[in-house]
Amino acid sequence: MPVVRPSDALVHEMHGARFVSYATPLTGSKELCAWRGEIPPGTKAPAHTVNREEILHVLDGDLLVSLDGHATRITAGDTLIINPGATLSVENPTDRTAITWVTTSIGLEAELADGTRIAPPWAR
Repeated sequence: MPVVRPSDALVHEMHGARFVSYATPLTGSKELCAWRGEIPPGTKAPAHTVNREEILHVLDGDLLVSLDGHATRITAGDTLIINPGATLSVENPTDRTAITWVTTSIGLEAELADGTRIAPPWAR
């Protein structure tokens, strides 16, 4: 039975945020990836366009997100659905770290505004 303990989760950092990866093919997942995101105060991730659907659930804190140019604040208990081809930016304008739980299918990639492509290791 694949069980990933917190001590076994892989930690990655990018754009000022921390991604704690639990479910990937390396841990036994066949179709999905899941990770905990930790977004410190003042963090503003660059806008990026995703190739797979992502589900972002806020566990703690508040975030300002822009999805295809429409900005909104999301808070603990809210879930954001990001469809393939959507452009997302995430900002934490508060004074405490926001915690999220994110799921997607294996193979998520993102393209930044300058054309740079990212294949995050927590989603492979």
